[in-house]
Amino acid sequence: MPYRTNYGDLPKENSTLETAKIVILPVPYDGTSTWGKGADKGPSAILEASANMELYDIETDSEVYKQGIFTAKPVIEKGAPEKMVKKVKLAVSELLGQNKFVAALGGEHSITVGAVGAYAGKYKKLSVLQLDAHSDLRPQYLGSKYSHASAMARVRELCPIVQVGIRSMDIIEKPLVDKTRVFFAENIYNKTDWMEKAISKLTDKVYITIDLDAFDPSILPSTGTPEPGGLGWYQVLEFMKKVISRKEVVGFDLVELCPNKNERSSDFLAAKLIYKLLSYKFIK
Repeated sequence: MPYRTNYGDLPKENSTLETAKIVILPVPYDGTSTWGKGADKGPSAILEASANMELYDIETDSEVYKQGIFTAKPVIEKGAPEKMVKKVKLAVSELLGQNKFVAALGGEHSITVGAVGAYAGKYKKLSVLQLDAHSDLRPQYLGSKYSHASAMARVRELCPIVQVGIRSMDIIEKPLVDKTRVFFAENIYNKTDWMEKAISKLTDKVYITIDLDAFDPSILPSTGTPEPGGLGWYQVLEFMKKVISRKEVVGFDLVELCPNKNERSSDFLAAKLIYKLLSYKFIK
């Protein structure tokens, strides 16, 4: 599937780099995933789905695309994840140097390491909010420190993290989890009091990484490693609204969509979630 020219299939006046406040950065990398392959096709599927999305957001009564949303050329790397991480860090750093708000589209979760590296270089007191089914804290996996299963181990070397929706991890990760900064899915199900506690753990400037397997597979089955007992659509939106209203969210990424040609709703959920986050961020 070829890449759409831009997210939302926007007219030129709303999607040029010079005038856009927002940049979508596709990173179709899938070099270390170990079960359901196909995350490299995620960015393309999201862009395709976004072309069929209404651009007026009812909830915020806004049209965030008028802020300008430019879709950059994808960061391509077929080799080792370390090389991809360096390329992503460079690409994001260049965009931050132009004062753009960057939303990266994976690809597997290891792309986050490069993006956070760029943001941590610009913001000295950054924290990262992770929505995910998996803790991703293995020191290394299958010989790679930059595996998708080690993404947050690398991110935590750069800045503090808060983890939400976790419901799967290896025994070797148990002593590595900071129980004061993790909100397990089973403990937040049908509750809202945890949201303020999670937000209180974040610094003023926040980067958000959303592994789409954070969602329950009943609403988002097309991901590489689906886990039962995940988060719901409105639960995530409520939490995102609170975070964005209380903290300065400086960027985010969305990773681990593995598109299935027979199941398009996951692609659309991902595209819509991006638009919702941008609407919350840039609401007037």
